[in-house]
Amino acid sequence: MRGTGRRPAALLVLAVAVVCGCTVQPTGPDGKPRGPIRFELPSHSPAARTPHPAPDPGRRDTGSPRRAEPAPAVLWSPGDTGRDVRELQARLRQIAWLYDGPTGTYDELTERAVRGFQGKRGLPTTGRTDRVTWERLRAMTREPGYWDLYLMGGQPAAAPNPRCLTGRVLCVSKTSRTLRWMIDGRTVATLAVRFGSRYTPTRDGVFEVYWKSRDHWSTLYDTSMPYAMFFSGGQAVHFSSDFAARGYAGASHGCVNVRDEAAIAGLYAQVRTGDKVVVYQ
Repeated sequence: MRGTGRRPAALLVLAVAVVCGCTVQPTGPDGKPRGPIRFELPSHSPAARTPHPAPDPGRRDTGSPRRAEPAPAVLWSPGDTGRDVRELQARLRQIAWLYDGPTGTYDELTERAVRGFQGKRGLPTTGRTDRVTWERLRAMTREPGYWDLYLMGGQPAAAPNPRCLTGRVLCVSKTSRTLRWMIDGRTVATLAVRFGSRYTPTRDGVFEVYWKSRDHWSTLYDTSMPYAMFFSGGQAVHFSSDFAARGYAGASHGCVNVRDEAAIAGLYAQVRTGDKVVVYQ
């Protein structure tokens, strides 16, 4: 009976050890202590879970995603117009990404040229000129001159010469490279024009249209001179396909070239033999 009395007491000690997570030192038959018996608590027990460390407010979280950089500001895009667009087009022409213009209008050809330039340099190919694209283009090109910007015409006309303010006049300014068609001081139309080189200069002075030839062919230079309106010897105002293609990169043999065929066709229909022609600086 005494042996049975000690067993419940031993079990009570063992239970306390299990609950408290302690190590029990049992004895063998010879009364000597045996190796410790370790009781492991179940892994799902709240006491056995490893607590998460409290966040350190001074520690930088390198695992968080980086904030996306803002896209560079767009300076010009399709549909924009103006002097800045002309400069963009002139610079694109310098590095052979654009062959037409400058026109001052951000058209489809300009958008295509910008896309090509961006793709070649690993930039996003949006076709819109943002600040990064513009700075890269500026670094590769020179500042365009005035006639680079207006290579194909479109420049503003100079003030008319006083001799142009009366009657029906073809008023031609060499400084602004423009022709005003004027009637009694009022400008009816303005056209970009090109003149002769220093070897074949266009004569200055006051003249009159003495002959019109709709489909004229020059036997001297073996070239076509459509809508020719002769005013001084062999010099005439006429359409030039070379001017239309190359702009101010070329020159005439002394005539006043017009590059807009539709515009000179309309002018030819209005001008009469005997109308005045004033050519001035």
